[in-house]
Amino acid sequence: MTERAGRWPAGARLAMTTLTVLPLRAGRVDRHSAAVAMAGAPLVGLALGAVLAVAARVLTAAGLAPVPVAAVLVALLALLTRGLHLDGLADTFDGLGSYAPPERALAILKSPEAGPLGVSAIAVTLLVDAAALSALVARHGWLLIAVAVAVGRFGISLCCARPVPAARPDGLGALVAGTVPVPVCGAWALVLAVLAGLGGQLSPGSGWTDWLRGVLAVLLAGAAAGLLARQCVRRFGGVTGDVLGAACELATAVALLVLCAG
Repeated sequence: MTERAGRWPAGARLAMTTLTVLPLRAGRVDRHSAAVAMAGAPLVGLALGAVLAVAARVLTAAGLAPVPVAAVLVALLALLTRGLHLDGLADTFDGLGSYAPPERALAILKSPEAGPLGVSAIAVTLLVDAAALSALVARHGWLLIAVAVAVGRFGISLCCARPVPAARPDGLGALVAGTVPVPVCGAWALVLAVLAGLGGQLSPGSGWTDWLRGVLAVLLAGAAAGLLARQCVRRFGGVTGDVLGAACELATAVALLVLCAG
């Protein structure tokens, strides 16, 4: 019983050290703590999103226009996550775009260099994020900003759901792949959809369509992360830490796009 209870703080520390810039000691690192960490990824996303929402509200109250506020938020999120997810996005798209066999594609993922496709993926993603965030800031959609960041981390949980395999026998992918039960992902989808719908209701001129938009944001973002994971399993043989970062960035961008519509 004591060992099982110890998984929760170990998993929480692992989630914070893996998904944020906080220099916490990871503590025990094994499949059990990894399961807690990856299942709790959306909760870390809510915390990161709350920081962004508070920053957006303060900057707006100080008289800053929505576009520069959005630029600050994009930079702040990259800082809070050490840019690791963006790095994973670039590496994953370079690997997928190489058309190389799995062994060579995985070597491309491990390379510290970013190719033209990877750089393009980062540029497009940041442009989409900034544009969507500026629209949400203009509407004072503070809760929607926090939810979108959480939905991005929900993409990580989906890529770690059973029975998604790891591409390598070592590394972060091997540690976390297949650790998150599918019902946990379903529960997070429901929670995030409700929060997204509630966030829409808090915006000016809200209506019943905001609830539908919240559900669509979670479903489409989850579908995007799932399709990416499926493609990576087909091309690489499974997921890696880079794939998790790419899924996070892709799901965040899709969620922001849907939530800012209307």
